[in-house]
Amino acid sequence: MKIATQDKKLTEGPIWKQLLLFALPLLGSSFIQQLYNTVDLLFAGNLIGTDATAAVGASSLVITCLVGFFTGLSVGTGVIIANRAGSGEWEDVNRTIHTAMGLSLLGGALLTVLGIALSRPVLMLMGTPTEIFDSAVSYVRVYFLSMIPLAIYNMNAGIIRSVGNSRIPLLIQSVGGVTNVLADFVSIYFLHMGVEGVAWATMLSQGIAAVLSVLFLMKKGEHYRLEWRKIRIEGNILNRILRMGVPAGLQSMVITLSNVFIQYKINAFGVDAIAAFSVYFKVELLIYLPIVAFGQAMTTFAGQNMGAGKISRIRKGVKVCIGMGITYAVVAAMLLLYLGEGIFALFDRDAAVIACGLRIIRITFPLYWVYVILEVLADAIRGTGRSLPPMGIILSTICGFRTVLLIIFTSLWDSIEAVAAVYPAAWLAASLCLAVYWKRSVPAGMPEGGNEND
Repeated sequence: MKIATQDKKLTEGPIWKQLLLFALPLLGSSFIQQLYNTVDLLFAGNLIGTDATAAVGASSLVITCLVGFFTGLSVGTGVIIANRAGSGEWEDVNRTIHTAMGLSLLGGALLTVLGIALSRPVLMLMGTPTEIFDSAVSYVRVYFLSMIPLAIYNMNAGIIRSVGNSRIPLLIQSVGGVTNVLADFVSIYFLHMGVEGVAWATMLSQGIAAVLSVLFLMKKGEHYRLEWRKIRIEGNILNRILRMGVPAGLQSMVITLSNVFIQYKINAFGVDAIAAFSVYFKVELLIYLPIVAFGQAMTTFAGQNMGAGKISRIRKGVKVCIGMGITYAVVAAMLLLYLGEGIFALFDRDAAVIACGLRIIRITFPLYWVYVILEVLADAIRGTGRSLPPMGIILSTICGFRTVLLIIFTSLWDSIEAVAAVYPAAWLAASLCLAVYWKRSVPAGMPEGGNEND
């Protein structure tokens, strides 16, 4: 059974072209989804003030922490479906889709409860300044009301992409992104709802994206059409999803928890530093998201080719993907360093915030190409069905090693540059470990099979 014609079969054709064409819609979708929180930051900073910018930024880690675990589950689902689609096992694909939807509904409800319950104590633990604390709590609690639609959309988007269609999630996110911009403007400029208003805008836009993704899957062909009467959590399918997804989810969650220590250190430098890092984490998306898109494309590419038995094609794909990613990262870093002051001014016109931001990017951006190696190798390994090794490597380096570096660097050099420097140092350590694992273990442990068309 072949993959449907409107979807992309990544087991055939020129590798660079297949990866690039598949990654571009992924990139667009990622930019638009990140636009939700970024637009919140833009409107908060320009129409409310620096305290609002800091409140949104200080809240982001709490949101990312709990959302990250569920996102990992969607990664596990996508790998399973990509592998089964590559080998034509469509009945298994259909059962996985309906189990994943059941998991989305349950997981989204749990995230809502946990997010609302834990927002205040976690923000206190992070040392959020008193002047922005109440605004940060309000933003987080309203934001977490959108967890069910966010969980449904992310899982559905992973399903659609795993069979080779990265265009539809982009179109759906475009509708949600436009809705978010309009709702932000109305809630702040006309309704004067403040920081809480931008969170309500996100809830509306995520809800629309979730509904559209469900409608799309309900109208698909017989092989992966979503039917509500079939939604159930099957034990054996759930076990596969958890085996693949929990390591990725725990990795995301623990990394974010380790960021709490970094945020605590940032908070000690005051509101200007908090606002500067908040803006920085949005500016860096111009480099980060394309790299993530290449990694996501590599996961689906490896999953489909693993199912088809085309192992050497996976190896070649990794080299091609790293090459394209590094080229992009270097060019983007040079451009952003040149335009940095103007870009930071878009988010916050405060001169002190802009100055802090420029100090941060001069440390991290020149070394962002290292992150390409980390992302592509980790996602390629997951795509071949091995989720534990990249989790172990990344947790030990990005969490453990980075935390140690933070203590050492800030004790020797108590400044925002010291905090910024821990990021590229940890990327380098993780990249080296993943490269050694990939070279020594993954290719050697995979049997060859199939006729490959590279």
